[in-house]
Amino acid sequence: MNTTDYLASILNQVAQRNAGEPEFHQAVHEILECLGPVLTRRPEFVEASILERLVEPERQIFFRVPWVDDKGKVHVNRGFRIQFNSAIGPYKGGLRFHPSVNAGILKFLAFEQIFKNSLTSLPMGGGKGGSDFDSKGKSDNEVMSFCQSFMTELSKHIGANSDVPAGDIGVGAREIGYLFGQYKRLRNEFTGVLTGKSLNWGGSLIRPEATGYGSVYFAVEMLATRGESIDGKRCVVSGSGNVAQYTAEKLIQLGAVPLTFSDSHGTIYDPAGIDKEKLDFVMHLKNVRRGRIKEYADRFKAEYREGATPWEVPCDCAFPSATQNELDGGDAKKLLAGGCKLISEGANMPSTPEAVEIFQAAKILYGPGKAANAGGVATSGLEMSQNSMRLNWSREEVDARLLEIMRNIHRNCSETAELYGAPGNYVVGANIAGFTKVAESMLEQGVV
Repeated sequence: MNTTDYLASILNQVAQRNAGEPEFHQAVHEILECLGPVLTRRPEFVEASILERLVEPERQIFFRVPWVDDKGKVHVNRGFRIQFNSAIGPYKGGLRFHPSVNAGILKFLAFEQIFKNSLTSLPMGGGKGGSDFDSKGKSDNEVMSFCQSFMTELSKHIGANSDVPAGDIGVGAREIGYLFGQYKRLRNEFTGVLTGKSLNWGGSLIRPEATGYGSVYFAVEMLATRGESIDGKRCVVSGSGNVAQYTAEKLIQLGAVPLTFSDSHGTIYDPAGIDKEKLDFVMHLKNVRRGRIKEYADRFKAEYREGATPWEVPCDCAFPSATQNELDGGDAKKLLAGGCKLISEGANMPSTPEAVEIFQAAKILYGPGKAANAGGVATSGLEMSQNSMRLNWSREEVDARLLEIMRNIHRNCSETAELYGAPGNYVVGANIAGFTKVAESMLEQGVV
């Protein structure tokens, strides 16, 4: 069987075994379509059935999560943990609490996490978890009740040397605190089983900022290949949560001009640019008051576009920082028409396959999420290191390590793409570089 037919057979197997999980199919296809040249050079990967093993999670844990609201009513949600691949280290990946969460979405996220973690060069495998719980409109006591019930079951399956979850959409500092407290109570141990913790009890400086900062650092490295700086660049940012906020913060620090934020209701566009004062307002609005981004427009006399995304706004650079498949082919064309020359993905797989194809055909700088947003999990890895040594590094030291990791990821992606005849193609570089390390590790460990 030739390589093309072999890869097609793997994709067909994934589709048959994972019916109704389009996001997972998309993630697998996006990796496999780059691997033909690798398998030709490394036939031992085919002989050892590395791909057949790689697309199947090592373990999938599904459980019910009963909890009690403030009125005494019992609710039941679903809990998940996908422990996908541990070839290079303990499972590592966030927990997502959102009504859209299901097994297929978490399998896509966990599969992506394998290669993202590989690119960081840190010893972390790939996993993901979460629940279809919606924290919107819930009191702190209700969120605590849910988190404690969720961790009561999850605690049986995780540990500092086996599986180390972090936060994700819907899981911030509040939720991590409740989850950690319940784990500590149940296991009677104080250990680095979660990352994204508070600084008072084992957290790392720069961890909240890391995904957004890393996305900007990756953009800076991409621009440097064309002799350009990010200073003065007009940038659109989607979302208004953690990743979007710290993307905007780092852009401001480096002299760029963020123009937009968005949420599920619409987009604000501020032609004057978002500065530190305006960003502070957004952080308080979203992190403390949990309000809607429309309030920004009311406060600062900016434009509010109901039900719209940021992609129609003319810009130099775009940072998709909200969720998967938020940017489609039509949006990609709008960005190009508006002068966009760079995409750096802060979210996981935010661009559809059609959008990616359009960006690559236009030969603009395109940083895929598994490379561009790896700063978050990289700094989680640094938090794990600090926990193991029972010490804390300074803000400057963590930020310097993050910057160096993102530079190394960029260099690795760039050099790998060139090695395989696709110079400047960060998708090819990221997929092949991430895959090769994992595949070699699986091969060396035998059939497990």
